[in-house]
Amino acid sequence: MNKHLTIVLVTLAAMISTSSMAGLPTHDSQDRALPSLAPMLKNVNPAVVNIATYSTQQALNPLLNDPFFQRFFDLPSPEQQPQQRPQKRKQSAGSGVIIDAKKGIVITNYHVIKGAEEVEVSLVDGRTYKASITGVDPELDVAVLTINAKNLMALTIGDSSQLQVGDFVVAIGNPFGLGQTVTTGIVSALERTGLGIEGYENFIQTDASINPGNSGGALVNLHGELIGINTAIIAPSGGNVGIGFAIPMNMVDASMKQIIKSGKVSRGQIGVSIQDITPDLRKAFDLKNGQQGVLVSGVTQGSPAEKAGLKEGDVIMAINQRPTLSAGQLRSQIAILKIGDEVLVNVMRDDKPKEFKVKIAEPLLSAAANGALHNLLEGATFESNTKGGGVLVSKLEPNSPASFSGLRQGDVIVGANRIQVNTLQEFQKALQRDPNKVLLHISRGGGSFYLVIR
Repeated sequence: MNKHLTIVLVTLAAMISTSSMAGLPTHDSQDRALPSLAPMLKNVNPAVVNIATYSTQQALNPLLNDPFFQRFFDLPSPEQQPQQRPQKRKQSAGSGVIIDAKKGIVITNYHVIKGAEEVEVSLVDGRTYKASITGVDPELDVAVLTINAKNLMALTIGDSSQLQVGDFVVAIGNPFGLGQTVTTGIVSALERTGLGIEGYENFIQTDASINPGNSGGALVNLHGELIGINTAIIAPSGGNVGIGFAIPMNMVDASMKQIIKSGKVSRGQIGVSIQDITPDLRKAFDLKNGQQGVLVSGVTQGSPAEKAGLKEGDVIMAINQRPTLSAGQLRSQIAILKIGDEVLVNVMRDDKPKEFKVKIAEPLLSAAANGALHNLLEGATFESNTKGGGVLVSKLEPNSPASFSGLRQGDVIVGANRIQVNTLQEFQKALQRDPNKVLLHISRGGGSFYLVIR
């Protein structure tokens, strides 16, 4: 081998050893130093737990509920059948991470404990504890659990915003119920959005193997700092293919703090409708070739964005000096901020850069979504109609009271209880006139009609 090349390789190996793996060398049988993750993992592994859930199931053959099957074999109806005692079934659901050793706080994915009647946390040393659910954030797929245990070890939370593509990472969890397993890889990509996995997406992509059962487990850097919560994989063949995703710890931490403080998560908004810049939109708005950012398609009347001076057609380039490349990323950037925070928004308007300070405001949609506007409209989410007057039905939850009311997503409500409405505030005030029924004047498909909901 070329002498100079040998020197370069030795120097590079030394740099890696002293920077990325400082304090991690071990020795082989001939006392030769070798890099190893073992010393770091001795401090990390005890903080990663296995999570099992219990749910009650009625042990009945589904064929017994089929009317044709009952009539053909002259069987009694379900009401006449002898009732079998429900059984609690245990399932090894996933993994979790201890965040606070003194308070016994454990972080995992919401989908790991969704629908569970009981949650059980098992430590690597064999101890098992019943966990209480402190709170959940389904939109981010985060759940906070609490266990009453002593002598726990917790992970240090790292700054996920400092990650770079190519950084080494380690995934720890309980894949396929095998027990604690460690895999290594690198950060393959950052700020992945548009996957349709969660409401707020800004994933770390990694090729460290993440498999079923790893959900809720830890993604750590070489210093043993927690920088992500493993949550999903792309698995066309049913197994790992080297494309896994973790929720950045900065997003998890912001959600977790709200849950611990109040038991729920309240996300603010600035009052803009946004969309990704497509080639057609780039031409229509005379944007430069390669122009990146997020297009503002609407600004809500009376919103913080309107008060700050944002306008339709603006291209949002950055939030708090961090580049914004997609609508999903922008939503995630706003989601980690607290209501009342002031955010710096950099936009491009008419080929000129502008800067605005916008205050994060209380979301008007949350009250509408959970039925606080009116119990008969529970399951419907409303927002101001940026393309004209009225209130837009932006979302209908399946099997909710609102979904059976006759409303459709995309309807524009221009009147409620015989009062014209142009804003969410006016809509809310009009609904208070009658707690037992709602009269809505709806615009749909170029026509209008009245709808009574009782």
